[in-house]
Amino acid sequence: MKAVIAEKPSVAREIASLLGVTDKKDGFITGNGYTVTWAFGHLVSLAMPEDYGITGYQINSLPICPDSFKLLVRKEKKGNNYESDLGALKQLKIIEKVFNDCDSIIVATDAGREGELIFRYIYEYLNCKKPFERLWISSLTEKAIKAGFENLKKGSDFDGLYHAALGRSRADWLLGINASKALSVAAGNGIYSLGRVQTPTLAVVCERYIEHTDFTSLKYWQIQLVHQKGMLNFNSFSQIRFDDRKKANDLLNAIERGQGFTKVENVEIKTIAEQAPLLFDLTGLQKEANKKLNLTAAETLEIAQSLYEKKFITYPRTGSKYISEDIWPEIPALIRVLQDTDCFKQVIKNVKWGQFNKRIVNNLGVTDHHGLLITDKVPSAVSAKETAIYNMIAFRLLESISDACIKEVTEISSEILHHYFISKGTRIINPGWRIMSGNFYEDGNELQELPTILKGDDLKIKELLLLERKTQPPSLFTEAGLLSAMENAGGKIEQEEKRKILKNIGIGTPATRAATIEILFKRGYIKRDRKSLVPTDKGLKVYGLIKDMKIADVSMTAEWELKLQMIENNEADLSEFQKSIEAYTSEITNELLNLNITRDDLLDLICPKCKKEKIRIRDTIVKCKNDECNWMQFRLVCGKVLSSSNIRLLVEKRKTSLIKGMKSKAGKVFDAYLVLNEEGESSFQFEKNRATRKK
Repeated sequence: MKAVIAEKPSVAREIASLLGVTDKKDGFITGNGYTVTWAFGHLVSLAMPEDYGITGYQINSLPICPDSFKLLVRKEKKGNNYESDLGALKQLKIIEKVFNDCDSIIVATDAGREGELIFRYIYEYLNCKKPFERLWISSLTEKAIKAGFENLKKGSDFDGLYHAALGRSRADWLLGINASKALSVAAGNGIYSLGRVQTPTLAVVCERYIEHTDFTSLKYWQIQLVHQKGMLNFNSFSQIRFDDRKKANDLLNAIERGQGFTKVENVEIKTIAEQAPLLFDLTGLQKEANKKLNLTAAETLEIAQSLYEKKFITYPRTGSKYISEDIWPEIPALIRVLQDTDCFKQVIKNVKWGQFNKRIVNNLGVTDHHGLLITDKVPSAVSAKETAIYNMIAFRLLESISDACIKEVTEISSEILHHYFISKGTRIINPGWRIMSGNFYEDGNELQELPTILKGDDLKIKELLLLERKTQPPSLFTEAGLLSAMENAGGKIEQEEKRKILKNIGIGTPATRAATIEILFKRGYIKRDRKSLVPTDKGLKVYGLIKDMKIADVSMTAEWELKLQMIENNEADLSEFQKSIEAYTSEITNELLNLNITRDDLLDLICPKCKKEKIRIRDTIVKCKNDECNWMQFRLVCGKVLSSSNIRLLVEKRKTSLIKGMKSKAGKVFDAYLVLNEEGESSFQFEKNRATRKK
């Protein structure tokens, strides 16, 4: 009998159905020479410090580097403690019995690092010695699963993938646990979290936020001329940006007094071929969904995973934008699937059958999985969001097999009173791939069309305008922008040689970036401000402490990703990688422990209610140390965090300074003082003798 283990029950049921396995039992399905069982994601994980006898935040226990890593059943939080997940324990016992009763195992967990690690951890934890083969597929269609079972791979072929996953798991454990404990010990006023991927990502967000908030906008002026030739009006703008309004105004007045035309000095016409986009990888899909649908990266991944499990798209956690040569013959059939779908009926008419663009075919560009594709199954019973994501992937496929978009770009330079004015225009010669979506210009910004103009022509001035503008700060990150920054982080490294090596290596992987962003939200390090992502006060505090350390350095995590790729390709050794991680962990732990941190929580203040005990200050609350007194004040008040100076004023003087920019539940912005009565209850006091409102 052969055992088959899938990553989740839904996939196991699909496989069992295709294998003719129909006898359903508790935790497995059996019959026809197979027993199909399943995990619930990670049933087994690395043991925590407490499992090695190390509790709390003790400086003499750091750094924690186990001689050998223990594996334990997944735990869940119950109260203040973590206990073994009973559901995971039960399923592991079922898997153990299935493995003991089988002759060999077929591994059908997701085809990627995490899927491999899910199985190998179970296999090692159960001390199983049975031989295993690997089912490696990129979609869950009947055709793909059957082909996969006909072409099972040797389990040992994926040892490199397992070692990379193991190296990543151990490195995240070593750095995350030790750095977090070290910073928490050094700060002494709360629990902080640091990590291999989350900390450089936090640094990227904070750096952009600081650049944005510290930016000083400067006014400048430009002159706009409206020209007319025949029936066509078009614009030109002064090449010079004036930082003095008077100088700009003087030129405008001089032009108004002139002859009413500019002289064309130069006409430059270029023909540009804008290549069709490649297929989506996961990060590309997440960016597009954030821009077009305002979905978070995590939401997009969840939707794509659902579409994958329903067999409508291929494996979503891919880092490739290409397909291999053997997939290419299947593309016409996939496009025909769209012919009967309402939103594609007209678009399909633009497909050039027999003349597809093969730009997406690149055997070397395919990693574990090819770029995102639809399958030959027509979607049904899907939600509105699932439909939107499916359509996004389908449209990208249609665009990718289309011709380049050919544009004629014209730039006209004309002169008047020794000042040059520039007019730019674009004309579509062949829409190519852009006809699929009907969007012929980048980000929908349509450029003006220019008439035929020759050097030496006079351009009539129909109207003059003085434009007042401001220099703009770097934009705050949207989720799409942060994903791009994470994806391209290697290209931002300052050292040229290192940048060349790491330019295509980012922070994290396509499969993990959404989870990293969610961790930063969960830790209270970042928050959403409309569509923008901005750091919280806590996030800025952590960044201020670690910004000059290696743990915040993009090149560090990019180098690790490169090394993990090499391990996956059997080009580097796992044990050597782990030794380097342990050395680095020791270095960063000592660096963090030696931080000289100003302790805001050590303000020597007496409780305003009981007037006996001192107060304790934390990131989110201020409270009396005496539990019987139970006085407490939240630090976040209507969107504003109480500073240490305002806490002192509130406790000692019973009234803060004026806090500006608070926001009510109705969204109204207001300014007020926070005041305390004799019972220690806080309320708002407004200026101009307005009524006090209890908080």
